[in-house]
Amino acid sequence: MAEIIKNPVLKGFHPDPCICRAGDDYYIAVSTFHWFPGVEIYHSRDLAHWEFTGRPLNEKRLVDMTGVPDSGGVWAPCLTYGDGIFYLIYSNVKSYRNYYKDVDNFLTCSRSICGPWSDPVYLNSSGFDPSFFHDDDGKKYLLNQQWDHRDKSASFDGIVLQEYDEEKQCLTGNPQKIFQGSSIGMTEGPHLYKINGMYYLFCAEGGTFYEHAVTVARAGNIEGPYELSPYHPLLTSYGHPELALQKCGHGSLISTQDGEWYMAHLCGRPNGNQNRCMLGRETAIQKLKMTEDGWFVLDQPSGLPKEAVTAPELPHFPVQKKSAKMVFPGRLPDEFQTLRIPLDSRWMDFDRERQSLILYGKESMESLHTQSLVGMRREHFHFTAETKLRFDPVHYQQAAGMALYYDTTNYFYLNLSWDEEKGRVLSVLVCDHGKIRVSKGERQPAGSAQELYLRMEVRNREAQFCWSPDGERYQNIGEILDASQLSDDYYDEVVHGLRFTGTFLVLCCQDTSGRRCRAEFEYMIYQPLDEEE
Repeated sequence: MAEIIKNPVLKGFHPDPCICRAGDDYYIAVSTFHWFPGVEIYHSRDLAHWEFTGRPLNEKRLVDMTGVPDSGGVWAPCLTYGDGIFYLIYSNVKSYRNYYKDVDNFLTCSRSICGPWSDPVYLNSSGFDPSFFHDDDGKKYLLNQQWDHRDKSASFDGIVLQEYDEEKQCLTGNPQKIFQGSSIGMTEGPHLYKINGMYYLFCAEGGTFYEHAVTVARAGNIEGPYELSPYHPLLTSYGHPELALQKCGHGSLISTQDGEWYMAHLCGRPNGNQNRCMLGRETAIQKLKMTEDGWFVLDQPSGLPKEAVTAPELPHFPVQKKSAKMVFPGRLPDEFQTLRIPLDSRWMDFDRERQSLILYGKESMESLHTQSLVGMRREHFHFTAETKLRFDPVHYQQAAGMALYYDTTNYFYLNLSWDEEKGRVLSVLVCDHGKIRVSKGERQPAGSAQELYLRMEVRNREAQFCWSPDGERYQNIGEILDASQLSDDYYDEVVHGLRFTGTFLVLCCQDTSGRRCRAEFEYMIYQPLDEEE
């Protein structure tokens, strides 16, 4: 019986997938935005089962996101393979919410997917979503969306192409606009392929929300003119609210060893929550076929994205099941990232005997620069999370704990701090579009115990925090909170600006007094509830 690809193949915040093949190995690279290290890469040999491989942008020499806004940073990477070398194209977006897009595009290379990766080559800044194309005559080209800042209503100014001189490590010649886009508009996310002598251009259109789509055009010459597919759009879920996979778009193409065609694409799952996708934008895979007149269409008769797709007949690729309990054996587990910059020994350390994480308090949860914070993705609708905290605050400017976190303007934070009258206190801070309140207005005395157990239970959109002095007798703190607030879809474009990341579970420590108070986290347990992993 053929293997089944169960979508999404990458659950939780894994947007803007770019898929490539190197021999029998398949790789998907996804955006990480303001989370560090930048770009996540996954590996498979059967397209159905995927394992984490690494995050290549793991040094400041490769990407410095100090001060980038929420949802800035690394957008839409492009991973390609040729001549025994992996080429990774990526952006570092420093501003994006008003008329301008301050974005620098770079290239780094490696002979191994595990690195080391070369010093980045600066390419251009004319727009975002850069990608790389290897022509069969040996020439290489950069494509990107071009941004017109003069008119925000018409700022998506098509796809531009420019040749790359590999020897000189720079772009050469003048950029050429090769595709303005279809009537859907907001044309971005280009990927170019040469098949049977024709150039096929895949683009994302409609914006990355519910009108999202994949558009295909082709030309006999790399500079065009490009003809729009008569089967346009190739993929969208717009107009079909009954589908589990929504926001479908931003596709990239792959051919298997046997010549079958598959496309990785972005999707979201609102799961009945007021069109709010709390897990963020995820990655799915659809099977394609080519028509007699040489165009791509979805393999399934309905032409709509499916949760279950027939996989290619390839050997089963076993992937190790994740452990619910994560410890810190002198390093962060693969699941964890930091905000914007790497954490060094000045504000992060490990107790190797207890295999615990130590964070020294730094800036507030509002900071775009130096937070002592580590986080992992929410990948399930129903789950519990727990940590054991050792922390002894002596001032109200000191706090540590665990949070359900979207960005600096939206989070729920169960923290231990200090009150002049009550001593050590626990509370849940609710940050809603930057406005902070204490849940139920309560700061509960936490007693003198040096160890506390912090826990959250999340069932779809309902989030309840609780704590315990011994890990057995838990008591709730604060009201049940609406976790759908922690989603891209909670933001109004005009009032708040768009956001593009999913929910994270974070461990963090703040000390705005500058005394670097010490918080120790012995473990993190992340346990899905009543849901297939």
